[in-house]
Amino acid sequence: MAASAEILIHCADDLAAERAAWLAHLAHERRVAAKTVEAYERDLRQFLTFLTGHLGHPPRLLDVADLRPADMRGFLAERRRGGAGARTLGRGLAGIKSFVRYLERKGLAHSGGLAATRAPRQPKTLPKPIAAAQAVRLASPAGQLAEEPWIAARDAAIFSLLYGCGLRIGEALDLTPKMTGGGRAQTLRVTGKGNKTRLVPVLAAVGAAIADYIRLCPYHLEDDEPLFRGARGGPLQPAIIQRTMARLRGAFGLPESATPHALRHSFATHLLAGGGDLRTIQELLGHASLSTTQIYTAVDTSRLLESYRKAHPRAGARNNAGR
Repeated sequence: MAASAEILIHCADDLAAERAAWLAHLAHERRVAAKTVEAYERDLRQFLTFLTGHLGHPPRLLDVADLRPADMRGFLAERRRGGAGARTLGRGLAGIKSFVRYLERKGLAHSGGLAATRAPRQPKTLPKPIAAAQAVRLASPAGQLAEEPWIAARDAAIFSLLYGCGLRIGEALDLTPKMTGGGRAQTLRVTGKGNKTRLVPVLAAVGAAIADYIRLCPYHLEDDEPLFRGARGGPLQPAIIQRTMARLRGAFGLPESATPHALRHSFATHLLAGGGDLRTIQELLGHASLSTTQIYTAVDTSRLLESYRKAHPRAGARNNAGR
């Protein structure tokens, strides 16, 4: 990992060795997603850098093995002063806890100090789905801005997978031609967060979008290699799709909340609005807990109330009683 050399500056050799073993454990034994491992590594690196100044010396294994609540409060306060929000702080705390619990299982630490540290209260924000007509437009070949027909077909296929199957962008980009059956597969076996596998039905329109892309793609697509390619033939990077969506937002007059992930929110919200069962939607999204999926009921309710207020003849009328 690129940051390995930097971390050695901020901790003693015994702690550096355990840190490296923990990262290998996450990646190879627990099979945690690469981006999560990267985030945890960064969070722990920031914490050890803080401890270096807090303690007055590079932290040793003994220092991390017996953390006090005051150590954690000091770290969180410093991160807040640096502009970190509640979500960033909560995720950072999760990475540090993961490392200390790893040490605890090996008999090298105890997590009393961490157990006494509460994560910052997370702001309650509702997902912001894209309106159905706009989501369909974003997922259609006619809605694409790319001049190269095969790139336009590629973008349409990816947005179709996000909106029509509820995939995360990383899950879509991990697909191979074999997994999609060249666009003929009726279900996809998707491996999501926590290495959890789920089966997702493929709508005919999504299959057709995939087949169109494969037909137009100028590169040879091996069965077990990435399905979606960049302009030069390499595996497509998520940043390319993020930039494509940003261009579409400008062209269609969509809000900043219209991101690729918002298409996944739209998938769930529109299914629920159409009478979809919450438990089924949970399975389709790959959520470990039903409570994660239940947030879409709040979205649906808020949209219903908004529609009611706009449509009801007396919604804007003043109450003239007693006048």
